[in-house]
Amino acid sequence: MLTRKQQQLLLFINKRLSEDGVSPSFEEMKDALDLASKSGVHRLITALEERGFIRRLAHRARALEVLKMPETGAPAVSSDAENVVRPNFGAEPDHGAGVEVAVLGKIAAGVPIEAIQHEQSRIMLPPDLAGGRGEHYALEVEGDSMIEAGILDGDIVIIERCDTATNGEIVVALVDEEEATLKRLRRKGGSVALEAANPAYETRIFGPDRVRVQGKLVGLIRRYH
Repeated sequence: MLTRKQQQLLLFINKRLSEDGVSPSFEEMKDALDLASKSGVHRLITALEERGFIRRLAHRARALEVLKMPETGAPAVSSDAENVVRPNFGAEPDHGAGVEVAVLGKIAAGVPIEAIQHEQSRIMLPPDLAGGRGEHYALEVEGDSMIEAGILDGDIVIIERCDTATNGEIVVALVDEEEATLKRLRRKGGSVALEAANPAYETRIFGPDRVRVQGKLVGLIRRYH
C-alpha cells in the first residue's frame, strides 16, 4: 500500500530506467514530484526501499533498481542484470489451511500518526477470516479512540484492502497522504467525517480530497498477557 507520492516516484524511476537505462537524480525526482526539497525525495526513496519496491546499488552514483511494481508485484525494469521478485502483501488462500498476511506496522486509534507502512512480520489467519475476499493485511492498533467499538490498544486489526467504504464502516483512512488512522467513516455532503468510538475524542471533518480509504476492518486479533 503506497502513498500517492510514493507511487508517483516509483513510476517515474521505472520510466526513466526503461527509457535511458539510468535512474534520475534527486534533483530530477524533486522537480518531477513538485517537492520543496531533496529531503522529501530521500524520505520517499527510503520508504520504497524498506518495503521492497526498490534497492540502492552500492558504489554506483544515481543507481537505483526497481524490484517490483505496486499492482502485480512482478519484476520491473532494472538498471542491473538481476531481476528480483519480492512477495506481495497478503497471500492466496490455501484451501483447508490458514492464510498468511503481512503486519505492516502500527495504525493510530487516536490522533493520526505518520503513515509509515512496511512489512514487519507475518501472521497466519483462519481461512474463513481472510480467504476468498481479496487482499488483506494487518496492523497493530495504537491508542484508545475506538474502545467503544471493541478495539483496544495493542490489538491486531485485519484489513481488507479497498479504496471505497460505505457510511458507518471502520476504515484505514490516509489523511493528506501522510497520516493514517483507524476510524468510522461518515460522508456528510461534500465532507468526510472520521468518527472515534470514544467520547474523549472529537469527530474530525475533512474535505473529500484530503482522505483516501486504504482498507476496511474485517477482523481482530487480541493477545492476552
